[in-house]
Amino acid sequence: MSSNPALKAAVLIVSTTAAKDPSTDAAGAILRDVFDQDGGGQWSVVATHIVSDDAEQIKAQITAWTDPPADPVNLIITTGGTGFAISDQTPEAVSSLLDKHAPGLVHGMLSASLALTPFAMMSRPVAGVRHRTVILTLPGSPKGARENLQAVLKMLPHACKQAAGAVDSRALHAGGVKKLEQDAGHVPPPATVTTRVTPALVGAVLAADVEASEDVPAFRASIVDGYAVVAPADGDMRGVFPVTAVSHASASTAEGEGELKAGEVARITTGAPLPAGATSVVMEEAKVEVFAAGVRAGENVREVGSDVRRGTVILKKGDQVSSVGGEMGLLAAVGTGEVRVYKRPVVGVLSTGDEIVEHDREGGLRRGEVRDTNRPTLVAATRGWGFEVVDLGIVKDTAGSLEEVLRGAMREVDLVITTGGVSMGELDLLKPTIERALGGTIHFGRVAMKPGKPTTFATVPVKNNEGERVSKVIFSLPGNPASALVTFHLFVLPALHQMSGVQPPGLPRVPVVLDHDMALDKARPEYHRAVVSVTKDGTLSAVSTGGQRSSKVGSLKGANALLSLLP
Repeated sequence: MSSNPALKAAVLIVSTTAAKDPSTDAAGAILRDVFDQDGGGQWSVVATHIVSDDAEQIKAQITAWTDPPADPVNLIITTGGTGFAISDQTPEAVSSLLDKHAPGLVHGMLSASLALTPFAMMSRPVAGVRHRTVILTLPGSPKGARENLQAVLKMLPHACKQAAGAVDSRALHAGGVKKLEQDAGHVPPPATVTTRVTPALVGAVLAADVEASEDVPAFRASIVDGYAVVAPADGDMRGVFPVTAVSHASASTAEGEGELKAGEVARITTGAPLPAGATSVVMEEAKVEVFAAGVRAGENVREVGSDVRRGTVILKKGDQVSSVGGEMGLLAAVGTGEVRVYKRPVVGVLSTGDEIVEHDREGGLRRGEVRDTNRPTLVAATRGWGFEVVDLGIVKDTAGSLEEVLRGAMREVDLVITTGGVSMGELDLLKPTIERALGGTIHFGRVAMKPGKPTTFATVPVKNNEGERVSKVIFSLPGNPASALVTFHLFVLPALHQMSGVQPPGLPRVPVVLDHDMALDKARPEYHRAVVSVTKDGTLSAVSTGGQRSSKVGSLKGANALLSLLP
């Protein structure tokens, strides 16, 4: 959060009851919390005042905040007095003060509220500008006030800067809607951590080059079983020589108490260090009498650093530690105990819906119940790609339950996968919960593809353990099993790769030959589940897994590829 917020807000509580007893007011604290939690660190609430349900008191306080000689605030929000009661006068009082009306903000607040309750029709919000200050009227109920402010909060910095007389309007609009959405955050860049070099490192992407901290090998070693010798200038080693030492490959073996001299040999095993003075190794395993001619210095000797020279870069930033073992072996060989890697995101998976029951619940299904296919499938897929998973369970179709689980998940994981609740039904509460209860941003909620049309991507601003404001990612996938798994691999997996430093992100793309005709959707790209194999002539051949309806679980069995079929 910024230590010096750029925008100043004031809160006016309109309530005769609260004017007599300020302890009865609950809305003021909630609205301050919305600015703090959902305002992206841009707001400072500089004043809070309570007035009775009286038009003249309302107007007097607003003009005290907006008119000279006062230092005007950027935003005034009122709460209370917007209903149909005789005493509700806030909209009329505020309307009489406005230089410009802002019906778009009114529409945004009403649309958000109507998605949650039909009683929003009974509210009479007003929005607009007086001098250089934006003014909004919110309902008196703490819940309604919070939801209305959250619905428009992300647009208010832009509106307030314009109202305050932003000099460069072109710069303020640069980027348009995309810039405004980007300010709310997309998939966050990967964070870095230092971690021990253990088998758990498999799958991690290095965030910094790794240099060899020592030579490999660290000593001159024999590459064969034989005899260490001091090779003469002419290389002629024929003759009979006394064996003066034995060198084995063991940690306790030193280079010898005495230096090997010309005319002496030392028995040596593969990998053992050369005695001091030795220049070569003659490969001879059974006889001490040597008949070798043409022996050269360095023969059969592994010189210090001949494999890896100390200080050289052995792995580069961006390299991924694979399960094949090569990277782990190299790190271990040079004695690297810790490396800097990109932190792999922790993923939470939950299912939503009153009809969903645990897949392993004993007994038969009651009418309307559906076993949870998606959650165990997505948990398995996520773990299979090397990411830690938190199972968030099943959440019923109530806004309060969904909000509670998602808030808890935001503290525990980096990315949440949900399934269900993103279509157009009256119980599909996920989108309004993300936007209004959590203050998140829906970046897209419909995709022109088959299957997976209702796929939704959102980010939610939260504070991390250090008090810094960060974005957490939510992917809301369709409830049909095939749709959920397809969209996981097309949207969620690339995001996880991006967050953990894997490049290029997502599944690899290769051309294949179809074994049979496939009908194309005339309007949308289709991602068809298939089995791809290598034919005798070396080409990749694709065979459909059968019926591709998004609810058909059977289309997932055996599939190892998605065919991208374009209309």
